[in-house]
Amino acid sequence: MRTLIRTTIIPLLLLLCCSPFAILIWYTNVHLDGAITALGSQLIEQGLITGIWNIWRPYFFGSSMAWSILGIYAVVQIIFMRVLPGRTVSGPMTPTGHVPVYKANGVAAFVCTYGLFIAGSLCGLYSLAILYDNFGGLLGALNLFSLVFCLFLCLKGLYFPSTADSGSSGYPVLDYFWGTELYPRLFGVDVKMFTNCRFGMMSWGLLVISFAAKQHEVYGLSDSMLVSAILQLAYVVRFFTGEAYYLRTTDIMHDRAGYYLCWGCLVWVPAVYTSPALFLVNHPNHLGLFWSAAILLGGLCVQLITLSADKQKERVRKTDGNCLVWGKPPKLIRTKTSLLLASGWWSVSRHFHYLPEITGTFLWTVPALFTHYLPYFYLTFLTILLLDRVYRQEKRCQAKYGDFWATYCKAVPQKLLPKVW
Repeated sequence: MRTLIRTTIIPLLLLLCCSPFAILIWYTNVHLDGAITALGSQLIEQGLITGIWNIWRPYFFGSSMAWSILGIYAVVQIIFMRVLPGRTVSGPMTPTGHVPVYKANGVAAFVCTYGLFIAGSLCGLYSLAILYDNFGGLLGALNLFSLVFCLFLCLKGLYFPSTADSGSSGYPVLDYFWGTELYPRLFGVDVKMFTNCRFGMMSWGLLVISFAAKQHEVYGLSDSMLVSAILQLAYVVRFFTGEAYYLRTTDIMHDRAGYYLCWGCLVWVPAVYTSPALFLVNHPNHLGLFWSAAILLGGLCVQLITLSADKQKERVRKTDGNCLVWGKPPKLIRTKTSLLLASGWWSVSRHFHYLPEITGTFLWTVPALFTHYLPYFYLTFLTILLLDRVYRQEKRCQAKYGDFWATYCKAVPQKLLPKVW
C-alpha cells in the first residue's frame, strides 16, 4: 500500500491539483482582488468541481492570440539558442559516462529577447501589457501543451532516448510525473535548457514587465511595483549571468524531464513565481522613499551575496583550490572526484545558497504589504521546496561522498540556518 501511495496516488493527486491551481491563482488576483476568501465563497456556492471548471473552462484551450504569442516566442528562443554566440560548457559526467554539452548564451538571449519585446511595443505593434491582457489564455494554452509535451517526453525516454540515462520506474503515473530521461534533446536542442532557462526563467521577467506596464496604464506606476519589478528582474539577470552554474544544479543533474520539471517550468513558473507582481497590478501600494530604498537596497545586496557565493565555488573549482576566499586560502575537503568548499559563504551552512534565495523572494513580495496572503504563496511554496531539496541533497551527498561528507559536516555543521539547523 505504501508503494502504491508513493508511486501512483500522490503523483496523480498532484497532477490533478496543480493544473487548475495555476489558473485559480491568476483568476483570484485579477477577478477577485487577490482575496482567497472570495474564491472560497465562490467555490462553496457553486460546488468545488463545478466552480473550478467554470473558472477554468473559458481558458482551457487557450486562445488564438495566446497560441500565436507562444508559438512566436518558442521559435525565437530556439533560434537564439542555436545562433547566438556563447561559450561551450560541460555538465558533470553521468553514471553512464555521458557528458552533457551546452552553449551558454543566456545573457545574449536575454538582451535580444527583452530588446525585441520592448522594441515591438515602441514600434506600435502591441502594448507592453499584452501578456497581462492575455494571461488567462496563455496559462490555458501552456497547460494543455505541457500535458501533451510531457507525455511525449515520457514515451521518448522509453523508446528513443537521447542518452543511456533513461528508463522506467515500472509505474506509468510515476514515469509521467518524474520523467524517463535525464538529458533529452530534440533536433539538437536540449529540452531542459529550453524549458527551464529559455522559457520559464526568460518569461518570468517579461511577465513582470508586462504586469508593471498594465499597472502604469490603469493607475500609474507605484513605487511598490517598481521595487518588486526591479528586484525580480535583477534575479533573472543574475540567473542568466550564472547560467553555466545552474547547469550543474539538482534541476539539471538529477531531476528527469517529466511533469515535475517541464510542466513546472512551462506553467508553474509563469503562474506562481510572478504572482507577487500580478497581485500588485491592482494594488498600487505607496511605500514612500525610505521603505522603497531600504527594500530595494536589501534585495540587491541579497542578489550580490548569491552571486558572490556562486563565484566562490566556481573559482575554487576552476583553480583546483589555488585561490583566495575572503582573502584566505580556502578550506577544502577533497573527495575522490571533487572539492567541498568549507569557507567563505559556504562556511555559514552546507546549503547556504538557499538562504538568500528565500530572503530575496520575501523582499520582492513585501511591497504587497500584509493585507492578503496570496502574494506570499510563492514564498511559502519556495520555502517548502528548498527545505525538501536540503533533505534530498543531504541523502545524495552522503551516498556519493561517504566519509568525506561526514568530514565536511563536521567542518560546516549547519544544514541551512546558522546555529539553528
